[in-house]
Amino acid sequence: MKKSYVVGIAGGTCSGKSTLTERLAADLADLEPTVLNMDKYFKNPTPNTIAPITRKVYVEHNHPSSLRLEDLYTDFHAAIDRGGLVLIEGLFALYLDEIREKLDLKVFVDLKSDERFYRRLQRFMKFQTMEEVADRYLDTVRFRHDELIEPTRWHADLVLNGTLDAHQGIKILETYIRANY
Repeated sequence: MKKSYVVGIAGGTCSGKSTLTERLAADLADLEPTVLNMDKYFKNPTPNTIAPITRKVYVEHNHPSSLRLEDLYTDFHAAIDRGGLVLIEGLFALYLDEIREKLDLKVFVDLKSDERFYRRLQRFMKFQTMEEVADRYLDTVRFRHDELIEPTRWHADLVLNGTLDAHQGIKILETYIRANY
């Protein structure tokens, strides 16, 4: 059985985590990576949160309590036990001890907050108004980012620019994974 090599990819909302992971999975397809996306583990229904400043109630997607952690951990450990390259991406890939401690390589995707906000507007305005997207971002998402996500950058072995097409970081990352897998 092949030994596992586990890469965790974290970063703020709309920073490019999923895009980076999809690109890595495609470029490293010959290694047959297992990909785990934390967004697939949201509870249904997802719990609510109260914004710390405005006290408005929002659906919570930016706190670990919104995830089905038992299912996530079960699938994560099963992927490691199968061996091979494992890519796990999500807001909390570097936050959750149960995951972070098993990572061979920790990546944080960095992108300035104004660009993350713009990407979020583009994504969510398909089914919400601009005001709804902006209010939620300013009331809870930004707060959770500062509280929970931004500090995890200090766990990262590598911080990559979230504007992936603007640099060679992805190729460097792929080369490193191939050399160490």
